[in-house]
Amino acid sequence: MTPAIRATGAPDAQAAAAFIRGRVEGDWAAPVAGIVLGSGLGGLAQQLEQALPIPFSHIPGFPVATVAGHAGQVLLGRLAGKPVVMLAGRFHMYEGHPASLAAFPVRVLHALGAPVYIASNAAGGVRRTFAPGDLMLIADHINLMFRNPLIGPTEPGDERFPDMSDPYDPALRALMREAASAVGVSLQDGVYCGLLGPTYETPAEVRMLERLGADAVGMSTVPEVIMARAIGMRVVAVSCITNKAAGLSAERLSHAEVMEAGKAAGGQFEALITEFVRRLP
Repeated sequence: MTPAIRATGAPDAQAAAAFIRGRVEGDWAAPVAGIVLGSGLGGLAQQLEQALPIPFSHIPGFPVATVAGHAGQVLLGRLAGKPVVMLAGRFHMYEGHPASLAAFPVRVLHALGAPVYIASNAAGGVRRTFAPGDLMLIADHINLMFRNPLIGPTEPGDERFPDMSDPYDPALRALMREAASAVGVSLQDGVYCGLLGPTYETPAEVRMLERLGADAVGMSTVPEVIMARAIGMRVVAVSCITNKAAGLSAERLSHAEVMEAGKAAGGQFEALITEFVRRLP
């Protein structure tokens, strides 16, 4: 059954943010960043100090997360001593959600005061030199989802025609590379391509993506980044390469494999993001 369409506008985001702030005892500290944890990368939530988890199902406008490996929680706490808000899971369009709902949590992070959006995802490696466990700093993306969360009336505070010439902030990408060097994590650069899913790509599709200039492929992130740019958030994103894309190896693809590879790379990912947050102003 297709999930019911929910309200996903700016006023709805303010209502969700007010609910979340209402769960905090004491003074509210605006987060320095909002972080979304992709499949298999949820271990970073364990690094939070003073963690306060709030299930998605309790938050106005949020549906229940249905994908294995997505805990379905908003977590408030401190990482590297700084206040952050984490999304342990996300909403995908292949679950039947519209693009506006897939991007709605970004509106909520912005309404909570986060100026920076840190996205992470599990992705298939299209670049032939990639191996499972590699981390890729996203330099740009290709939207082959053919969906956009901004379609419809312009919401208060949104930019109608956001500039996407630099969707992934150059200064934040430089800071992420500095963080990688500091903790000894190897970090590749590349282009992420977003497809709707939920099927993995065919070998012919992977050859097409390679010719189009994609280095990695996944089923998320793009709507979120579009939304973040429209509302003025700065964005940085990291893909965990969990498998070689179809046709580049003899292995069959499965979500269980994606989860295992994400967990295997979890230590490096956690060290990288923690150090990056430490360096945020």
